[in-house]
Amino acid sequence: MPTIQRGELPQEALLNRYNHEGVYTDCYFVDVRRRIHHAEYVEAFYTTSLFKVERLILSLLASKPSSDVQVKQLVSGEIANFAAWRVEGRAVNQLLLCDFLGRTRSWLMSVCTEEHDSVTTRLYFGTAVVPKGKSISGQVSYGFAFHALSGFHRLYSRMLIRAALSKLSRLHATH
Repeated sequence: MPTIQRGELPQEALLNRYNHEGVYTDCYFVDVRRRIHHAEYVEAFYTTSLFKVERLILSLLASKPSSDVQVKQLVSGEIANFAAWRVEGRAVNQLLLCDFLGRTRSWLMSVCTEEHDSVTTRLYFGTAVVPKGKSISGQVSYGFAFHALSGFHRLYSRMLIRAALSKLSRLHATH
């Protein structure tokens, strides 16, 4: 299984608009030795068993239900709201979602490269967290929960990409 890495946001990343002073951003990626269309990646990401747990929690705690049918509609551009998110930006190979509170952003991007007879797709997942506010001295504040959950977030980000990659591999094996 390919290695998931943490790296810099690509220059063309829609998430880059948050990559400035005071806004936390991260970027994880994995290289896969085959062509994966962006729509395939987004659908696989949001329909994994792992992400369905998050969707269930959002349904129960925030009254923001969602379905696999809505994921397909999100991918095709038919809807702009999905579970606790709304589409903030979209490009041919990217999707940027904003949570209903306006505090976090989730970003997916896929980039295919061809060299000789080989095709590789780099799958990206990133997050932005907008600070709660600034102190009088100008220091940004994210709050206790952000700091307490940062280790879990890093692990969970990798787990989400791994789950999507596993699902894509299973789907590819059946075709």
